[in-house]
Amino acid sequence: MSNDKYNGWTNYATWRVNLEIFDGMDVFEYLGKPEDTYQLSKLMQEYAENIITDYESETNLAQDYALAFLSDVNWYEIASHYQEVTA
Repeated sequence: MSNDKYNGWTNYATWRVNLEIFDGMDVFEYLGKPEDTYQLSKLMQEYAENIITDYESETNLAQDYALAFLSDVNWYEIASHYQEVTA
């Protein structure tokens, strides 16, 4: 993936994960209200990874690709966005 900005976000992965997983979600209702943005970013990452790893399959290839995609996400940027929106 390119490191160029994508729709105002760090990259495509960050934009897409925010759009498809967190947009429209009451993040703090699901994840709680952590002390800081870093903790929120870790909770968001764990939540997204659990969506992928909760499915069992005969092969882990798709899961491996999905987790690799998530490694490109700027979790801190997404968490900061939700901290600002609710401030």
